[in-house]
Amino acid sequence: MAYKTILTTLTSPDLSKSALEQAIAVAARWQAHLEVLCIGVDQTQPSFYYAGANAIIQQETLTRAREDSEAIEAAVQARLRPESIAWSTEPGVAQIVGLSQMVAQHARFADLVVLPPPYGEGADLADETVVEAAMFGGKAPMMMIPADFAVDQMGRKIVIAWNQSEESLTAIRLSLPLLQQADLVNICIIDPPQHGPDRSDPGGALSQMLARHGVRAEISVLAKTMPRVSDVLMRHIQDIDADMIVMGAYGHSRFREAILGGATRSMLENCPYPVLMAH
Repeated sequence: MAYKTILTTLTSPDLSKSALEQAIAVAARWQAHLEVLCIGVDQTQPSFYYAGANAIIQQETLTRAREDSEAIEAAVQARLRPESIAWSTEPGVAQIVGLSQMVAQHARFADLVVLPPPYGEGADLADETVVEAAMFGGKAPMMMIPADFAVDQMGRKIVIAWNQSEESLTAIRLSLPLLQQADLVNICIIDPPQHGPDRSDPGGALSQMLARHGVRAEISVLAKTMPRVSDVLMRHIQDIDADMIVMGAYGHSRFREAILGGATRSMLENCPYPVLMAH
């Protein structure tokens, strides 16, 4: 099992705001085909126009988005030409409300989607939309890699955030190619339920499953000694000198996490390590 189709999406001709370099490195590592979706986003909402608005204005915004798409594709092709990996680009134009469908359609047929952090400095609404479209609409694993992280150092020691949820199990199964190559995998369990199905052996069944796939795994059971689960996870990664985390995404609703916060949003916003997520 291996990743053979890597997808990344750009919505700006400024390549420094994308995860293109990281996607190139991941594709080279797996000898995979890199697909780059170059989308010009019309940020204007349809409700912006009053009845009878001039069609010229609407055409102008569409033309500008198309020009953005062409500029993105030209910049991407110029960057990829010297590379030895197999690659392809596809231009596209979408309003922000239709961006999810376009991304999801491509993500459905990708083994892995590599994207930049969707929150923080330089990020916008399109970045968040692309991340959620890949996981919810495309049902694909999404790997968020910070811009300053060396991809060749990724995956030596991986932490799995295990809470027995369907989301985390999905992420684990989709990350098996990475887990099999890791020197060590640490199954991290925070405050396991006292009456859970594996209360006598937290993480034991998961460890056994991974071992049968050739994964070297150990288990760490931690107390929630900090207010947020994400803080405990990040401290644990630092404590054991890990370089990546695998976790389920949006165990709560996206609306709840956007308003009240949650482990998914916090990790995407603050984690300095690569994160592989799936829903």
